[in-house]
Amino acid sequence: MLTAAGIAYDRAGPPSDVPVVLLHAGIADRRMWDQQWAALTAERDAVRLDLRGFGGSTSRPHAALSPVEDVIGALDDLHITRCHLVGASFGAGVAVEVTLARPALVASLLLSAPGGSLIADATADLRAFVEVERTALADEDLAAAVEANLAWWVDGPHRDASDVEPGVRARVRDMQRLALEITARWGEIEERELDPPALDRLDEVTVPTMVLVGALDLDAIHDAASRVTAGIPDARPVVWPDVAHLPSMERADDFLDLLRDWLRGQLGAP
Repeated sequence: MLTAAGIAYDRAGPPSDVPVVLLHAGIADRRMWDQQWAALTAERDAVRLDLRGFGGSTSRPHAALSPVEDVIGALDDLHITRCHLVGASFGAGVAVEVTLARPALVASLLLSAPGGSLIADATADLRAFVEVERTALADEDLAAAVEANLAWWVDGPHRDASDVEPGVRARVRDMQRLALEITARWGEIEERELDPPALDRLDEVTVPTMVLVGALDLDAIHDAASRVTAGIPDARPVVWPDVAHLPSMERADDFLDLLRDWLRGQLGAP
């Protein structure tokens, strides 16, 4: 389904005053939650969105691109006034920004491999990825750009493609390719960023927060996770030793169990 502003979403599960809302990674779209969706919505009211430029949210923004405004607008359209936000990578950054922009909307945060606006330092591994992707896009070689994203974000800097379940790589390849095709059609576009930035305001986030990171992820993500954990009062860190940037896809069942336990632990969670 689409909101009036063109944001694609799914909503399912028993009605609740405080649903759980899933925001995907920047190398994926709402399909990254496929492995948890049926079981989650059998128990809970849940929403998963495609951020603009991903999946089914293909319409070019009329003004500056603002994922925060798109998410808040979509939740307003769905008459959601409070929710538990789950964000992966870029989506984790959006989740924190939504919390800062409208604090009353968010009951809790589960941030998986926090990225996007939560990345402070361009570490050596991140700079290497950016250079390879930038070169591929300048050459209009979308296939090479996709493979760069798979190598750095799915495989991670500490293992080879052969160490990753092939289905995970195939699903991400499809989602990332689609995102690059969508934004290639848009051309140049202005992006609106939160001001002051989220990293300077983490102490304003007062909701219960869990920060999950894979030990095999990029140094930039480990740094972001450390900053977020230190900056958000009483944030709970969790490290999984055997995954890289996509814990919810590499260990789908374990992630569902983690999410279930997290939601049960929130005071007043449905």
